[in-house]
Amino acid sequence: MSDAPLVGIIMGSTSDWETMRHAARVLDELGVPHETGVVSAHRTPQRLYDYANTAADRGLKVVIAGAGGAAHLPGMAASMTHLPVLGVPVESKALKGVDSLYSIVQMPGGVPVGTLAIGKPGAINAGLLAAAILATSDEALAARLKAWRAAQTENVATDPE
Repeated sequence: MSDAPLVGIIMGSTSDWETMRHAARVLDELGVPHETGVVSAHRTPQRLYDYANTAADRGLKVVIAGAGGAAHLPGMAASMTHLPVLGVPVESKALKGVDSLYSIVQMPGGVPVGTLAIGKPGAINAGLLAAAILATSDEALAARLKAWRAAQTENVATDPE
């Protein structure tokens, strides 16, 4: 198996890492090579353009983009690549991430972004969904994903006490 990244995890600022690290952790647990970076739609538009336009050529298969507030990063990335983009709304101080959720989920028809839950649960699920997308053509990863889910099931208590 190559160590070349298959998933790109990008975020609008370093403060978003507190949320997005959960996507990276899940991918690490499943053995999915990935890269991370700060790519601001508003403050580093050329970096975003370069990242999104070269993602497929660099071997990425899925992009996970986390952003808070106006949260333009996932949609702008999706507008510049044919790869699946999974958007994670990062919780904002002003509106608790609802603003981020609306910004990501309300993409116009023709520019899809798979939008996950606000915050840590969304980042975890983005990692799992990216792995599931890759697992459609990787039997070994599919087996690891099935084992991860089985372990999750086994860890649920049967008794409330």
